[in-house]
Amino acid sequence: MEKNILAGLEPQKVFEFFEELSRIPHGSGNTEAASKWAAAFAEKRGLRHRRDAVGNVVIWKDASPGYEDHPAVMLQGHLDMVCVKDNGVEHDFLKDPLDLYVDGDWVKARGTTLGGDDGIAIAMAMAVLDDGTIPHPPLEAVFTVGEEVGMDGANALDVSGLKSRCLINIDSEAEGILTVGCAGGARADIAKTMQTAPGNGNACTITINELKGGHSGVDIGKGRVNANRLLADYLSTLPGLRIVSLHGGEQDNAIPNRAEAVVLLTGSQLEEAEEKISDWVKQWKANFPQDADWYLVMKCSGGKEALSAEDSQTVLQLIRETPNGIQSMEPDLPGQVRTSLNLGVLRLEKGELRFSFCVRSSSGAEKERLFQEIRAAAEKYGASYSQHGEYPAWEYRKDSRLRETMIRIFEKQYGKKPVVETIHAGLECGLLADKLPGLDAVSIGPDMVDIHSPRERMSVASVQRTWAFLLEVLAAL
Repeated sequence: MEKNILAGLEPQKVFEFFEELSRIPHGSGNTEAASKWAAAFAEKRGLRHRRDAVGNVVIWKDASPGYEDHPAVMLQGHLDMVCVKDNGVEHDFLKDPLDLYVDGDWVKARGTTLGGDDGIAIAMAMAVLDDGTIPHPPLEAVFTVGEEVGMDGANALDVSGLKSRCLINIDSEAEGILTVGCAGGARADIAKTMQTAPGNGNACTITINELKGGHSGVDIGKGRVNANRLLADYLSTLPGLRIVSLHGGEQDNAIPNRAEAVVLLTGSQLEEAEEKISDWVKQWKANFPQDADWYLVMKCSGGKEALSAEDSQTVLQLIRETPNGIQSMEPDLPGQVRTSLNLGVLRLEKGELRFSFCVRSSSGAEKERLFQEIRAAAEKYGASYSQHGEYPAWEYRKDSRLRETMIRIFEKQYGKKPVVETIHAGLECGLLADKLPGLDAVSIGPDMVDIHSPRERMSVASVQRTWAFLLEVLAAL
C-alpha cells in the first residue's frame, strides 16, 4: 500500500497515527503487532506504560503545567477491528495492510472494512499523548484488545494503578451524540456433526449477495436483511434438496451481507428452483424495500458428497426456528431497540455445522430468555450449545460531572445541545465501570457510516470537529 495516503489531512497527527495503525493487520485475535506498536510508541516518548499478557496497553502521561492537582482522566479505545471484505476482493487480513484512500470528505478502504471502529480512538489518544502543548489533567490511555469478539481485553484488564474515575471512551460513530449507556450481551454458538454421503444430481451454488449488512447493534433497527436467514428461507422452498455446504457472514456482530449454499438438486428439482427464484426475490424485496439492491444467482456443476435430504431439512429448520433480529423495543425510549440477536456466522463444511449469534439487551431477563430459546432449539435438533464473551450493560448515571461538562462545551462549540442517549450496542464502559467503582463515563466519536461492512467510511471534517471538542473537554477537566 502506498504510504502517506492521508498526508495533508487535518488534524495531521491524528491521521498520521491512524494510517500507521492501518498498515498493521489488527483484526480481532490478531492484535499482537498492533499492541507492540502501541507499547513502542510509549517507549519512544519516555512515557510510563504497561503491556499485559493478552495485549492490552496502558500509557500514563503527567498533567500539563497548571493541571497537576486535577483528577486523572482516562482516554480509551480498542486496538482490534472487524475484518469483512467484498466478494472477490483479494485481501489477507492476517498480513495485508488496509488499502486506504480519500473520497471527498470520506476516508475509506478499498474492498474492506476501514477499522475506523476503533482506530480513530487510538489515533486521537496518541495525538494527545504525543503533543506537549495540549492542556490536560493527568492522563491514562487504555488500549484494549478483543473488543469486537466479546470484550476479552477489557475483561482481562488489570486496573491496579489506574486512578481515573473519569472516562472518555472514543468508540461511538456519530458526532453530536454523547452516549451514556449501552446494552449488555454475549455470543451464543450452535454446533452439530452430521454425516455426508455421495449423491447424484446437479451441485448448484446458490449465492445471495450485495445486501447492506452493517453493525448488529447500531444497524439492527434499520430493517437490514440478514443474508443467512434469507438463504435459509429460499432453500426451504426446495423440497428434497441435499445440502453440500453453507457459508454466510464473517463476524457474529456484523449483519451478514452475503451467504452461499452448495446443494444437490435432481433435474426436476432444479427446474422448480429456477422457476421460483424470480417471484421469491420480488416478494422479499417488496417486503424490505429499504434493503432491496441484493441479488440471488445459481450456478450448477457435477455431483458431490452431501447431507441426506432429511438432515438437510433439519439444518434449515434449526436455522429458521432460532430467533433473529429485533425482539423488543425500549418502552420509555421511542425508536430504541431493547433486545435483539443476529445470526452473524453460518457454516456447514464436510458435515460440521456451526452458527453463531450476537445477543444484545439492556434487560438481563430478556437476554437470558434468548439464551434459553437458542439452547432449547439446539437441544431439539441434537446440536450442542455454548455461550461466551458476556459483558454487562452500562447503566445510565443520573449525576455526571463529565456529561454536564461535555454538554456545556458542546453548546459553546456547536451552538446547540448534543443528543444524550443510550445505545443498543456493546461498549467497554460497562466492564470498566464494574472494575472501577464510581467511574463517570461518556462515549463520543466522529461520523462513521456502515461500520462492520466493506462500505465503512469516516468523515474528515467530523474528525476535525471531534478532535477540537476533545481538546476543549480535556482543558476543562
